[in-house]
Amino acid sequence: MAAMTTLTTYHGGVIGRRCPYQFRPHAFPLQPNDREPKWKQISTSTEVAKTCRVTARTIAKAKSEWNAELYAVPGVEGSYYLNELDVVAFLDPPKGLIPLDPSSYNPASYLWKKIDDIPEERRHHLISLLNPRLISRAWEVAGTRYDDAKLAKRSASSLLSDGATAGSLELWNIRTSGEPLQVAWMGLSQKAIFCCMDGKVYGRLIGENLLSGIVKSVCPLYFSIRETNEVMSTEQPCDLAYEFGDGMLNLPEYPQEYPKPAKHPWPFNDQVVIYIRHVGPGVMVGQAWQEGRSLQQVPKKLCSEILMVKDFF
Repeated sequence: MAAMTTLTTYHGGVIGRRCPYQFRPHAFPLQPNDREPKWKQISTSTEVAKTCRVTARTIAKAKSEWNAELYAVPGVEGSYYLNELDVVAFLDPPKGLIPLDPSSYNPASYLWKKIDDIPEERRHHLISLLNPRLISRAWEVAGTRYDDAKLAKRSASSLLSDGATAGSLELWNIRTSGEPLQVAWMGLSQKAIFCCMDGKVYGRLIGENLLSGIVKSVCPLYFSIRETNEVMSTEQPCDLAYEFGDGMLNLPEYPQEYPKPAKHPWPFNDQVVIYIRHVGPGVMVGQAWQEGRSLQQVPKKLCSEILMVKDFF
């Protein structure tokens, strides 16, 4: 039978192999002046663990302090945290940096992680940080999300992903550009999405300026929400469609103090659909298309890409 060896701890905490035969500490006879050494076991595991804990705390503290600092951005009003600026840097990397090989990672997954690193109460800062060019870039990056089957199933909205219950409501901040003069108020506005008793989810556009105040009291701009796989005009992948129709939705109920549905003004009465891509937790990007009621009408984009960030307050 083969002799078995096991690990043991000898003097000074040194790990060695235990001999399966009888251990003889003195293979040679001791001289008169020699003294038999008295070995003492030393445990170093406590010191190592303590050192690791101290190091971990130091790193965590340094990381926390690093992220807690505010930084100014040229051309953008205000100061922002590093995890917010990471999103901007990824969408608009400095020219001196060599871009990563797109085949080695999924850009949408990386962007999702960067947005998730931002505390939810500070994600609204992206409304100020992302200009129209970067919002369009976010739409492009979000398109690679569909290459990852697991990521493609994730949703930016808890109301849309967790099985909405009647009375649930979310408020989102909106930023876009290039909209027609008649709907210039859309540049900085809001949307609300809510679930009714019929189990369906609806929404409403809400302006934030004086002009939009008149519009929202007369034309509340309700829309229905449905899942869809592609933008009709371009056949690009997407997640949702906000369909405005003529505005006369037969809502079983709507949030308190919201006006009744009414006919949409132009251009929303001309088959306007906003197609949505989930970008990260609490962040969506959309494309608004005026598809037209006439079959001969050529669909056209109503405005530039639309950034939507959930309001957690």
